[in-house]
Amino acid sequence: MAKHRIAWLPGDGVGVDVMEAAKLVLDKLGLDAEYVHGDIGWEFWCAEGDAFPARTIELLKHVDAALFGAITSKPVKAAAAELTPALRDKGLSYRSPIVRMRQMFDLYICLRPCKAYPKNPLNYKEGIDLVVFRENTEDLYAGVEFSPVPKELADQLARLAKPFASFAGLAPNDYAISCKINTQRGSERIIRAAFEYARKFRRKKVTVVHKANVVRATDGLFLEAARAVAADYAEIELDDANIDAMTMWLLKNPFNYDVLVAPNLYGDIISDLCAQMVGGLGFGCSGNIGEKLAVFEPTHGSAPKYAGQHKVNPIATILAAKMMLEWLGEVEMATSVESAVADVLVDGRVRTYDMGGSDSTLDMARAIAAGL
Repeated sequence: MAKHRIAWLPGDGVGVDVMEAAKLVLDKLGLDAEYVHGDIGWEFWCAEGDAFPARTIELLKHVDAALFGAITSKPVKAAAAELTPALRDKGLSYRSPIVRMRQMFDLYICLRPCKAYPKNPLNYKEGIDLVVFRENTEDLYAGVEFSPVPKELADQLARLAKPFASFAGLAPNDYAISCKINTQRGSERIIRAAFEYARKFRRKKVTVVHKANVVRATDGLFLEAARAVAADYAEIELDDANIDAMTMWLLKNPFNYDVLVAPNLYGDIISDLCAQMVGGLGFGCSGNIGEKLAVFEPTHGSAPKYAGQHKVNPIATILAAKMMLEWLGEVEMATSVESAVADVLVDGRVRTYDMGGSDSTLDMARAIAAGL
């Protein structure tokens, strides 16, 4: 029996290509693992009306970790148009499988390291080494949305809203609502995870990203939770900043920051910004981590126009596999993968198109595997 059982979730688009590349690296390592394929992605939405089938959900209950490629997502109406006629009549509504997965398995930590490896031609500045902790299950991604707005909710809002509210007097069909939900428990545990990481890896500062001066209730709760948790970590500096200001200050001086922690939407925004500063989405890796399961992925999308061409940069997925190895306790293997990636970048002879080269997805994977 293999030491590790890993759910293998290629998805669609370039997800299939980059997962093939990651497998080349994992095979070269000789990881003692059973890779169990899981159906997930656009084709299953079109054929079955579910991009995250029940059989895949069941699979994830019986694995140690999962590696995920990418999935095509479209707006609700466009997604419905792709269904078979029989399914279209059922009024099914598309929802992102990865968001469902995060909530279903309580993968409340989204961990996104953003590191500028030496000689990467796409680095904004050499030496950037940021880590983003994004709350992964709440906030505006909670999925509590209304369009059209039910009459009973519209009536209640009419009673609560001030007369100058933009929706005052509108008919229920004339506006939509997405609920921003932050809980005390959800806020405290992601903030504590950020501080625990800072303590373990001797990081000096944790910056809380928010907009509590305007979004007073939910972001105010998040900020107050951070201040309470920080009291248990006297050796680590607590900093906070508004999300809009952070997008400026990160670019002006990224070296002023270390570990960033944020509610779901703000964390999504700043992690993409940080990824761009260290090479773009071809270098953006991510871990969705809970108490019992962790799912690792590149942060880029499915890029359907490149599907099957083996054109895109697989380093994000290979670094996601490196994060998975750490989660599985294979620290030496994880270190070897990161060193091999760094060596290929310093060497500079293999470059995918985003780095100005013409080498393929698999060329890059083979070069990294050769260094193991």
